[in-house]
Amino acid sequence: MAAESSPNKTKANNGKGLLWLPLWMGLAIAGLLVVVVVLLGLLAVSIMERRWEAQRPAVVVRPIGEWEPDNAVWGQNYPREYESYLRTRITDTKTKYGGSHPRDYLEADPLQVILFAGYGFSKDYRQARGHYYAVEDVSKTARLAKPFQAATCWSCKSPDVPRLMDKMGVKEFYAANFHDLADEVTHPIGCQDCHDPQTLKLRITRPALKEALAAMGRDINQATHQEMRSLVCAQCHVEYYFRTDPQAGMKNYLVFPWAQGTTLEAMLAHYDELEFKDYVHPISGTPIVKAQHPDYELYLTGIHAYRNVSCADCHMPYRTEGGVKYTDHHVRSPLLNIANSCAVCHRWGEDEIRTRVEGIQTKTETAKLAAEDALVKAHFDVAAAVQAGATVENLALPRKLLRHGQFRWDFISANNGMGFHSAQESMRLLGEAANLAQQVRVETAHLLARLGTTQSPTYPDVSTREKAWEVAQTFVEGKGVNLLP
Repeated sequence: MAAESSPNKTKANNGKGLLWLPLWMGLAIAGLLVVVVVLLGLLAVSIMERRWEAQRPAVVVRPIGEWEPDNAVWGQNYPREYESYLRTRITDTKTKYGGSHPRDYLEADPLQVILFAGYGFSKDYRQARGHYYAVEDVSKTARLAKPFQAATCWSCKSPDVPRLMDKMGVKEFYAANFHDLADEVTHPIGCQDCHDPQTLKLRITRPALKEALAAMGRDINQATHQEMRSLVCAQCHVEYYFRTDPQAGMKNYLVFPWAQGTTLEAMLAHYDELEFKDYVHPISGTPIVKAQHPDYELYLTGIHAYRNVSCADCHMPYRTEGGVKYTDHHVRSPLLNIANSCAVCHRWGEDEIRTRVEGIQTKTETAKLAAEDALVKAHFDVAAAVQAGATVENLALPRKLLRHGQFRWDFISANNGMGFHSAQESMRLLGEAANLAQQVRVETAHLLARLGTTQSPTYPDVSTREKAWEVAQTFVEGKGVNLLP
């Protein structure tokens, strides 16, 4: 007898007979199909919205003037970039050798008080805070005491600078008094320093970089976008000096010493040719060139520059919100943002990346401190030779070696990143710095022996900032502590 049909079942033909499925299962399959169709529809809509959001032009809420210095005005048109920039106000981040807090280098490393004796950096030398504090920090540093300091010191601190250069003239701006322009320079580093207000393209607003590249035969207008993502940083994060030449109408004119190249040897040759010095060291009488922060020049010798990785790739990596990709303007150490910075290329865990970076930095610090110790003793050795009766001619070679050794040390010490921007070059230069300092010590030992002193000088205690300052000041005042045994 044939099976009776059931109103609660659905039949299907499997080729052999009839198969009956529960009604609820058929309804479930139909419902699932509806849900899948709805979800696919929502996904398609979301994708289209993201594509439209990414491709649509930015809505210009407010036109921006050619030299608009107020970052908040730019932020009305570019809120994501502005909101990320405002995070440079954070001052409590710390890596092993960096971060945004004002680390006091002189407290941590008293030998630098001796190395910069008689110069502003022996009074106040702190790690820079975020870009948001650029104007405030340079205004308060003890290095720029009244009544006169060059307005050139404002050059890298504010988007008010290009406006003032346009208004006053470049030479006239440099020649002005720093303190006289304090009421005019009020906005910290920001949008207009690096961007064209009409197109938002990266541009160079500081003439010193254009002039330095031109001296090397390079046209800034030929730079690629990727190169510009480093060159806008190179407007400030470089070695520089102030040139005064009355015949050329220059007073405290900002110059990058790149005429012979961007390597340390090329820049030092430039300084030697000009017989340039920032100060004469009061202990050894050596004409010293103070390195500024030659981050760009050191970076050029490293693996990241070789692989065409820009400064912004690591310090201002891209971020994505919805369908919008933009540059994170919270400029900071990549170690505070490893996932978006380092891990884009290096497929290791964050702890492994941090350990690798800190390992390189610790080795650099060890070499740096060894060079410092040798340089400090070299300064005292030359001073001892002076006390023993050595002449200027006797000390010409030791002082030249000491000048070259200290610049090599300072070239790395003044760099951000504790050598990581170019690890091999950092170790090379620090090794040469220590070697040159030891050559000074050998030369002065021979000189002292010829002058009748066969024992080593007596080195004063400079183990703390206070002790180092007291010793340095005796030489600044023209007295000096007795170094002869």
